[in-house]
Amino acid sequence: MQLESPQKILAIQFKYLGDAVFITPALLAIKEQFPKAELHVLVAKEVAPILVNIPWITKVWAMPRARGKLNLTETWPFIMSLRREKFERLVDFGGNDRAAAVSFLIGAKIRTAPTNTSKHLFKRIAFTQLIEEKLLPKPWVLRHLKLLFLAWGTSEPSSLRLNIISNPILADHAKTLLQNQTILCHVGASQSKKEWPIESWVELYKQATYQGYNVIFSAGTSSREQAILVDIKSRIPNANILPKINDLNLFLAVLNEVDLVIAGDTGPLHFAAGLGIKTLGLFACENSMQEAAPNYQRHEYVSFSPCSCVGELAHFEACQSIKSCISQISVNSVLKQLSLIKSKA
Repeated sequence: MQLESPQKILAIQFKYLGDAVFITPALLAIKEQFPKAELHVLVAKEVAPILVNIPWITKVWAMPRARGKLNLTETWPFIMSLRREKFERLVDFGGNDRAAAVSFLIGAKIRTAPTNTSKHLFKRIAFTQLIEEKLLPKPWVLRHLKLLFLAWGTSEPSSLRLNIISNPILADHAKTLLQNQTILCHVGASQSKKEWPIESWVELYKQATYQGYNVIFSAGTSSREQAILVDIKSRIPNANILPKINDLNLFLAVLNEVDLVIAGDTGPLHFAAGLGIKTLGLFACENSMQEAAPNYQRHEYVSFSPCSCVGELAHFEACQSIKSCISQISVNSVLKQLSLIKSKA
């Protein structure tokens, strides 16, 4: 496909924190296809720190939002500023209704998005190019690249790895918080059934520290996730606990200073992968890793197979089992994988 060379391109991703990391290979594909074009990215305000330090992104637009609410007082001037940029091309990677409305108002000549039949009518108005979701693979990294290929004919980028950069100014502060601990265990997740049991984390800590590993625990900022850290501390009084960090810039700097991150299928695991830090992901089953996660190598994750929900390699948005699949992952299997990662260092 012969493409005109646009001067300005806007990419949109209004989903969760981890989803912003998944678009970085696609952003690189756009930049390599149109090296002279300005590449702008529109994300929710809380997501912006993930992308703001990437040098080949011209500008990250941090849009204020509240989930489930539309604040026109803040949003309308923001959209008008984007409209004045006069983007020739726009791609929405997330595919939700908020992005569709914003894309239409921004008014790029070519507006591209994935779609399914249930929302096709609304999106026909908002976008000029629609790619059926059934044509796209399920893993997010490959999905975004295929969307660009089918719509714009872009080639595969020079690297498929996730790619984000932390703020180097915060490195010293991050080292102080870590207290020389080199393995970060992130115990929280967006859903409780995506979390490894506290008992497993406690046993992993005991065995890993006995083997000489320096371990520190972290969790998200919600009261539910912070309560997990309190519970761990009550069971292991001498455990190293990362203090609550509300600043995503600082948290990324902390991740950038450790040697390894162990976590379930959650944002911090994918942040670490984007920063180039070694990862050990805990996934409910093999299929959930293949469908939801980026291109982790086999030694970089542990999964329980088959899925205990249905007795096969299945994947649901929310775990259907009374006893979550991730709880079936043994401490010994994680320690074995940890040893394998260490041997590859």
